[in-house]
Amino acid sequence: MLSVDPIRWPLEAIWQTVEPHLPGFTCEALPTIDSTNTELMRRFKAGQPEPTLLVAEQQSAGRGRLGRQWHSQRGDSLMFSLGMPLAPADWSGLSLAVGVSLAESLDAANAPAHHIGLKWPNDLWLVTKHPHAMDERKLGGILVETATFEGTRYLVIGVGINVRALDVPLQESTAVAPTCLQNLQPDADVASTLLRVLPPLVQTVQAFEQFGFAPFQARFARRDVLAGRDVQLSDGTQGQAHGVTESGALLVHTAGGMKDITSSEVSVRPVTGHVPPGDMRPC
Repeated sequence: MLSVDPIRWPLEAIWQTVEPHLPGFTCEALPTIDSTNTELMRRFKAGQPEPTLLVAEQQSAGRGRLGRQWHSQRGDSLMFSLGMPLAPADWSGLSLAVGVSLAESLDAANAPAHHIGLKWPNDLWLVTKHPHAMDERKLGGILVETATFEGTRYLVIGVGINVRALDVPLQESTAVAPTCLQNLQPDADVASTLLRVLPPLVQTVQAFEQFGFAPFQARFARRDVLAGRDVQLSDGTQGQAHGVTESGALLVHTAGGMKDITSSEVSVRPVTGHVPPGDMRPC
């Protein structure tokens, strides 16, 4: 039987950094599970509301937004969920704030031809600037879920980030092919990536609980890959994206006027073939 080197997750280092700011915080790594989000929800409903990081080497039923399945092989993608009780005054825009935190943690300051963009409401894109073109590929996704039990509201943030190149057969490829973090940072691996993103993510969630999305609005705008682009809503309506509001709603100018779009209502995709000049934004 072929031996596999264990992934050396930096759980002790993460715990030492996070626990002083999040009392009761625990970390756990599993070789395989159906879904880290589902598992944390199971634990919460069984009376375990503690703040928890759960990371898995493989998931058999990983989920994305709108029930989409997340596929990955061991070591190719970082897959984790962060669960914690939370009581913000307004939950609107939380997935966008999470995206800002992840993108800022992952971006490389010395890579001017690349940056990590954010596609409303929950995708990380690696944007590469070529002399006469732009290349945009999905790098990761975010799934935010909440549940209430015995008066406690519990938040679970699921994150999937492609770290190594994906071995996707051509016939299974999609129009927007995925990419990986190693295209930006060749020495990246799942363990070091977790250490980079998790402590700032906890700080972001705590800041969101206190102040909401408004302080993150300008930071999201600097990475907004839809701003100024023609988009099509899931109901077929077309328009032009004009950034997001202080509550995280997407502004789309349609034939019927400006509309505020919330993540619970529609999905949004760029209209095929439209990439406006100067769409690369500094970070």
